Amino acid sequence: MKNILSKTYIGLSKIFLWIPVSQEKIKQNQHQLLKRRLRRASEQLENNTIEISLAVINDLEQIAHSHPQYHWIIVDILTTFVRKNAPYIPQKKVTSNLSTKIRVDIQAALTVIAKRDANKDPVNGQLDLSFTDMRGANLKGANLQQTNLYQANLAGANLYQANLAGAILSAANLEGANLYLANLEGAILSAANLERANLSEANLHRASLYLASLRGAILNNAIFDGANLRETKFSK
Repeated sequence: MKNILSKTYIGLSKIFLWIPVSQEKIKQNQHQLLKRRLRRASEQLENNTIEISLAVINDLEQIAHSHPQYHWIIVDILTTFVRKNAPYIPQKKVTSNLSTKIRVDIQAALTVIAKRDANKDPVNGQLDLSFTDMRGANLKGANLQQTNLYQANLAGANLYQANLAGAILSAANLEGANLYLANLEGAILSAANLERANLSEANLHRASLYLASLRGAILNNAIFDGANLRETKFSK
């Protein structure tokens, strides 16, 4: 009887020892599968159809929700996709076309980026959407705080209630953009084009508007206290 009990105990102890090892292997396998999935997604976003790009972007959004540890990697994949597929090369003579429609897959990527959980961003992590063509993009309520938007083209974009606090918007084109109730506190808008933009009730506290153009802009109840307005152009 003792021998039977002893063998049973040994057998059970092996089972219980095996369980955590197996769980660790499962986690490792899941990690490897997800890494391959992300690598494959990044490859599929290269020179593919809009339909495939939309499916991949949706898949990446689901992974970000289910596996927050990959949140920033996914954000980086999507911002890289936008920069590569919607580049903006400023011309000496700017002729803005506010009726230009943004590509649906670019809009989809921007939507995921804009509504991400910023609390999962790494410390000092910065979104890079510089030199991108986002004319007419819908970025309503977008969280673009501290984002690098240097020389981005956001003409005609909807940035209603967007958070652009501390964003770099130097030389950006925001002509005709809707910035109603947008938070631009501490944003750098040096030499930015804000002509005919709607800045009603926008917060521009301590923002830098050096050499910026606000000709024809709507400025009802906009907050400019502490802002750098040196050589800012207001006349029509």
